[in-house]
Amino acid sequence: MNEKKIFIAIPARYGSSRLQGKPLLKIRGTEMIRRVAAIAENVCTNNLQCSYSVATDDDRIMQFCCEHGINAAMTSKDCRNGAERCCDLMTRLNIKPDLVINLQGDNPLCPPWVIQSLIDEWRVTEADVYTPATALSWDEYDRLAESKRETPFSGTTVITDKNGFALAFSKNIIPAIRKPDKARELLTASPVMRHIGLYAYSYDTLVKYVEYDESPLEKDFIEGLEQMRFLYNGLRIKTVLTDFRGRETCSGVDSLQDLKRVEEIIDKFGELL
Repeated sequence: MNEKKIFIAIPARYGSSRLQGKPLLKIRGTEMIRRVAAIAENVCTNNLQCSYSVATDDDRIMQFCCEHGINAAMTSKDCRNGAERCCDLMTRLNIKPDLVINLQGDNPLCPPWVIQSLIDEWRVTEADVYTPATALSWDEYDRLAESKRETPFSGTTVITDKNGFALAFSKNIIPAIRKPDKARELLTASPVMRHIGLYAYSYDTLVKYVEYDESPLEKDFIEGLEQMRFLYNGLRIKTVLTDFRGRETCSGVDSLQDLKRVEEIIDKFGELL
């Protein structure tokens, strides 16, 4: 029996509206895209038939990857989000993996074991999409709420049904806590789950996604979340609960404040790899 094939695609744009050229910005001396590629390579060493590639639309990122031995390929400048860039990459490489993992190029602190949790869940649970989340303690909830005062649209939360399938995602903190004092009295941990910006899907699901029209809730002036297109079209997203094993984290780098936060985490907890 042939081992199913896993492919990790790393979308990386230079022209981010919030932080220009961020894949090539250095984090404690190492460019962000090098850090993310190292995470993907680590996962590939622990799974048979697993490979990765950066997907970029910028010659500067492509040249950097080539110079540093990072697998990379050019994709269209017309891709509107990471999932579309992943699909374009599959077409250009002429491959159809059984599982495609979308590891965003601005997620330099994504632990390999979190990616592995999606692979493990995929092997035992039927779903269209797999994505990780972490349940927040009250201290973690407080830190998230505080960070949103400075960067309100960094960090995404998710609510699920009883089987762990996503009901909604938001850049706001959901569920709303109407009576915080009572909630803290009755609950040992907050009811909030922070979404980790990482997705895995079958090749066919990825193709479906690109064929669907943009959903109202993923528009950049509303939530701006690409996963809304899956929910809007009735696809099932399995949320995989995981944790960071005592490390603090930053799910994505969208601002100079986020960049500083990543460096502070590395200073406090050491390098991820």
